[in-house]
Amino acid sequence: MPTLPRPLRPAVATLTATAVTAGLLLAAPAANPAPAAPAASAAADNPVTPGNFTGYGFDQCVAPESWKMDTWMAESPFSAVGIYISGDSRGCREQPNLSPAWVSHQLANGWRLLPITLGPQAACHPGFPRYGDDETIKTRKNRNYRQARRQGRREATTAVQAAQALGIRPGSTLWYDLEGFDISKNACRESSIRFLGAWTNRLHALDYVSGVYSSAGSGIKMLDQVRMNRPDLITLPDRVWIARWDGVANLDACRNQPECYVRPEGWQPHERVKQYRGGHHETWGGVTINIDSNYLSLGKGTRPGGRGMHCKDTYISRAKYPPLSQRRHPARYVATAKCLLRKRGVYDGPVNGRFDEAFLAAVNAWQERTGTRIQPRFTRRNWVQALAVGKARVAKHGMSTAHVRRMQWALTAATGEWLNHRGAFLGGTERVVKLWQGRVGLPQTGVMNSRGWELLKAGRRR
Repeated sequence: MPTLPRPLRPAVATLTATAVTAGLLLAAPAANPAPAAPAASAAADNPVTPGNFTGYGFDQCVAPESWKMDTWMAESPFSAVGIYISGDSRGCREQPNLSPAWVSHQLANGWRLLPITLGPQAACHPGFPRYGDDETIKTRKNRNYRQARRQGRREATTAVQAAQALGIRPGSTLWYDLEGFDISKNACRESSIRFLGAWTNRLHALDYVSGVYSSAGSGIKMLDQVRMNRPDLITLPDRVWIARWDGVANLDACRNQPECYVRPEGWQPHERVKQYRGGHHETWGGVTINIDSNYLSLGKGTRPGGRGMHCKDTYISRAKYPPLSQRRHPARYVATAKCLLRKRGVYDGPVNGRFDEAFLAAVNAWQERTGTRIQPRFTRRNWVQALAVGKARVAKHGMSTAHVRRMQWALTAATGEWLNHRGAFLGGTERVVKLWQGRVGLPQTGVMNSRGWELLKAGRRR
């Protein structure tokens, strides 16, 4: 098929025609799909998206096939994906893979979806209308830009219809893609502001959350100026998606800039996405996709997840897991090991700090079960194996689950590196995962997938 248009480069306030490229992210189904009963039924089991999340995302013009998404969930650091669901000016009007079944499958598999609309664009944008039959934002000033506000309401209604048809539930965030334009042009800027205010009001009325994507030096700067100087002019979007291609996976739109396009307190905490790298190829698990890279923190961000194991007052979580022997057996660590071996079904005595015969028998029983050398010591490898027991589910940056906590315990035992064992996979955990992967000869992706779990459950430390 023909080469698809790539995203607009993050712009400064003034853009020339040669600096303006085509739309971004993914394309959509028909412009005004009517909600269908099967989609509504499927949506009942779908989570609100993106939910509470801090981590990596990507966007690409056409929604990838499900098998590619499955591979990338298991192999890549990404957990969020942008999908175009509506808008006559979107770059890819055809979406052969996007369907209610596709949406339900991705949500069930752990993907966070960022549904996008690219409808009418700023009237002074030299690249629009894209097809000739797509509108631009009306600039007539009468009745407070009534025509532009009407367009914003209509696009929000269409976006909600498309979202519901795909099974994207109320409470989810829908994003409007306003490509970068010259915000110094008064009528162009003011009509766009009213358009986005109406978009937001209509989404709120329909129980969805409002998001806006734009270039840092263009639409985002415009919205932040409204927030600071004219806060009562419109209802501002709940969240912003900042296009700033500085190659840094964070939420900062100010660093190394002569001016701050969006002030540090704007849309904080957990109300920002940053597109930090434009179109490029990445390959994960043998699957190559041309993507833009994003970092996001939305909702409440990634929160602690999963419950810690304990036996009354003895908890599994420790800053370290030293080897234990009859010569060296600090009571607190013996108690932790007894609790752990009780959870693994090889010890049924009291949980205390004594290195007694019952404990040694449990240690030997665990060693026999795991195929390690039977000896009068509870080794670091024994710790790793006992801590890693459980389902081998993918764990990566942004996830917050009980299996992440279990992985954190095992990695602390395997590497000697301290981790906050709260079940939230963030930067510190990613660093230790990469450290351990390097030691055991795995690619340092920062993703704990089935191959990693296999080695972790075998107690591999190097």
